[in-house]
Amino acid sequence: MNAPTPREHLAPTARPQGIGERVPRKEDQRLLLGRGQFVGDIRMPDMLDVAFVRSPVAHARLGAIHKPAGMETLVYTMADLQGVAPILAAAGLPGFKRSVQHPLASDKVRHVGELVAACIAPTRARAEDIAAQVEVDYDELPVLADMETAGTSDSRVHDAWSDNVFVETRIEKGGDAASKPDTRRYHRHLRTARQCMMPMEGRAVLCWWDHRLDQLVMYTAAQVPHINRTGLAECLGLDEGQVRVISPDVGGGFGYKGLLLPEEVCCAWLARHLDRPVRWIEDRREQLSANANCREHAYDIAIEVESDGRLVSIECDAMVDSGAYSLYPFSACLEASQVASILPGPYTMDRYTCRSRAMATNKPGILPYRGVARTGVCFAIELMMDAAARDLGIEPYELRARSLVPASAMPFVNITGKLFDSGDYAESMTRAVAALDWQRWRARQRESNAAGRTKRIGLGLSVYCEQGAHGTSVYHGWGIPMVPGHEQCAARITPDGVLELRLGVHSHGQGMETSMAQVAHTVLGIGIDKVRVVHGDTAVSPYSTGTWGSRCAVMAGGAVGAACDVLAQRLIGIAAGVLGKPAASLQLIDGVVKEPGQSGGMTLAEIAYTWYRAPQKVPAGVDPGGLEVVTGYKTQPDTGTFSYATHACAVEVDTATGKVTLLDYAICEDGGVLLNPLIVDGQIIGGLAQGIGTALYEEMPFDTEGQPLASTMADYLLPGAGEMPPLKLLHMETPSPHSKYGQKGLGEGGAIAPPAAIINAVNDALHALGAELTQCPASPERVLAALAEANRGNVGEGAQ
Repeated sequence: MNAPTPREHLAPTARPQGIGERVPRKEDQRLLLGRGQFVGDIRMPDMLDVAFVRSPVAHARLGAIHKPAGMETLVYTMADLQGVAPILAAAGLPGFKRSVQHPLASDKVRHVGELVAACIAPTRARAEDIAAQVEVDYDELPVLADMETAGTSDSRVHDAWSDNVFVETRIEKGGDAASKPDTRRYHRHLRTARQCMMPMEGRAVLCWWDHRLDQLVMYTAAQVPHINRTGLAECLGLDEGQVRVISPDVGGGFGYKGLLLPEEVCCAWLARHLDRPVRWIEDRREQLSANANCREHAYDIAIEVESDGRLVSIECDAMVDSGAYSLYPFSACLEASQVASILPGPYTMDRYTCRSRAMATNKPGILPYRGVARTGVCFAIELMMDAAARDLGIEPYELRARSLVPASAMPFVNITGKLFDSGDYAESMTRAVAALDWQRWRARQRESNAAGRTKRIGLGLSVYCEQGAHGTSVYHGWGIPMVPGHEQCAARITPDGVLELRLGVHSHGQGMETSMAQVAHTVLGIGIDKVRVVHGDTAVSPYSTGTWGSRCAVMAGGAVGAACDVLAQRLIGIAAGVLGKPAASLQLIDGVVKEPGQSGGMTLAEIAYTWYRAPQKVPAGVDPGGLEVVTGYKTQPDTGTFSYATHACAVEVDTATGKVTLLDYAICEDGGVLLNPLIVDGQIIGGLAQGIGTALYEEMPFDTEGQPLASTMADYLLPGAGEMPPLKLLHMETPSPHSKYGQKGLGEGGAIAPPAAIINAVNDALHALGAELTQCPASPERVLAALAEANRGNVGEGAQ
């Protein structure tokens, strides 16, 4: 079944503000003029600030906590937080081990920065002075700072566990594992670095108790306000009606703001206990050294290919460093479970075997950062494909073309059971390679390398597919304790003809106020300046699992469209009664209900006025539901949509200094029908910047004692505008048959492919020197180390 194009949903007149138009973002007017409202902008009378005492050691028994004399009532420990339950994020997968995370440490501390005590004062500076005077007795224990060591150690992060594995997943698919005579085997040990997410705004919390409603009110910089409400209610022993979570403007998320924080639980308890507003604003050192990380994977991976380059099999043993605790709500199973199911990427093969483990270590827990496990698995499989291409002496795009799922096979069920909805992966690769002008760069590479220069050119590419907007069956299968269902939209037309859309998802940079208004305009013909998108408040928005997983354009967009469809029929029904005409003879055209080809009719504002202010004109028999509806939407089937792209790049590697410079970059992506191509461009370019950071700069290292070694922005490197390469960005639009308008989730895609493409280009540049990188980021130190290793004759494994 092919999805209808958006134009089939339109009334006969073209919609210049509707789906597919490059409409500038509505929200930028206030945000760029400094009129946004973030948690840090909100002040309340009699407000207290919180500073936390954080553990300076990675693993220790917690002894006595000595409060400074005369300040005992200003310092709170877990023993003071009576009635507060621990945070539990337990997956449903067989064998998953639970971790008990107290909001303030109870028996042990398990990573540097873990909360030990909360100190309150009228200002943050005074609260920090109090925190500095708190003395804590630590009985230090052996530290597990590396996931591979944790797998064989006798020490335990959690005393009751038999090992340090949260959960293990195995998938075995395909036939006889015996190698064929005409195949070659390639084996590598690959790693991705641990990273910090870097939204412009850190986490922030402000809580107070509303006695009139007997309700906790929490302002928090969060992506998943309803999920935060659920978690808070569980920890504090309240019913969910006693908790109201408000997320105002949020300055970026990327997954970092998709969890329930122990700081939130502490502030909520303190606000109720003290009957005063309580606030905590995260500083950058806290964020870097103490709070959630992402993306530390290890792959022991081998592939087999035939002599012409066709992929035959993948064998992989993967680890994900999940840190000390399973974070609420996604749990420690999310990345590792996904690794096993999505590692095959967009390729066909005969056999597939993967074992994946989520390891517990003495580090902060991990969260699903933009791209989640896809960035790691793309890095793993794409580096292996290039290794095979180099050994076989063929171009990497020629090798991939032999194994990409063909367009003629769509819809396609891959070896792990993923249902690819639509697309042409090979065409995307062909266009990206052409946009980069691959052969011209090859000629420049030959010329440069022949001259014996220290600056060598390399070419690389990577292909990926991104499952977005996936739902109940997928997340239940991964064991996620929070399973998404229908996404709902509450839509109503006010008496003056303004459309209000209330959504459970939340925007933290995606331009949702604009794109959702465009969907409404497509259905109702209402100007987007007359559409108000209300979100981020659990008191007024429908329940939702929030913004993550590239789901909003598909799920929330579908819900908005479904709600507006219902409103359109009700508008026509009211107008038909007032005009005395059969409803079947009327259409909604450019915001006017009328007979096609005729003048007159009733505008939306006139219909709304009549319904609310002049109901005597409305005859009996009109739908009594009026101009307010709540309806839900999910894809059918709810296995999600699959966007995809090819990234191709040219780099220059200075073999004297190890510096890598991006020379040129091309992307050809397919996100189905684009709701707003201008916003899509911004999403992809922003994701590319983050992917460049993963490839070349960003790393959160820990020493053997579990101490973070990049606790300031001087140590944790980020790409800036000067590191962005020239970019050619191309779009394909293959509609998804599973979504309402053919759109696909693509919010994370820009960040998935760059590490693989860039490291492949670096390896292409260094291949003639016998050097190869198997880890990112490709820092100057790693490049020089790879060259030194090659000079010693210790090159990586080739064909076997």
